[in-house]
Amino acid sequence: MSGLLKTAQAELRHLQQTDQRLFGRPFSPEGLVIHLEDIDFSERVDAFVARFGRLQDLLGDKLLPAWLRSMEEGVGAVLENLDRAERLGLIDGADDWLAVRKLRNVMVHEYIDRAETLHMALYAAHAHVGMLAQTVERFKLRTQNLLA
Repeated sequence: MSGLLKTAQAELRHLQQTDQRLFGRPFSPEGLVIHLEDIDFSERVDAFVARFGRLQDLLGDKLLPAWLRSMEEGVGAVLENLDRAERLGLIDGADDWLAVRKLRNVMVHEYIDRAETLHMALYAAHAHVGMLAQTVERFKLRTQNLLA
């Protein structure tokens, strides 16, 4: 489990760095279309989407079940695990977490076709980076308590 936590902390650092580089200057949906022609900007979008998705997957699909097992909590379907995580104070809300999962899917699948949808999803994901950071910190604190 500590290896998963270290990976999550590294993924978070990379996501935060990319988040700062991508959203350093605001852009509109129209600006997004123009900026995507710039390879550096396009690569920042790709990196943000990939890092956001990887961190979210790592936390929800790997670290959470491992943590629940270590706490001798039952591990079930994703929604059941999220409900347990909410009850245990690891996340603020299972519904918010499910919304973040959907954002990842929108960013991946709407990447080329719909600039307005991608723009909305990017900015919504940007707003949730703090939630992911808070979740990593909660896992870190709770894991330290387990190992102490």
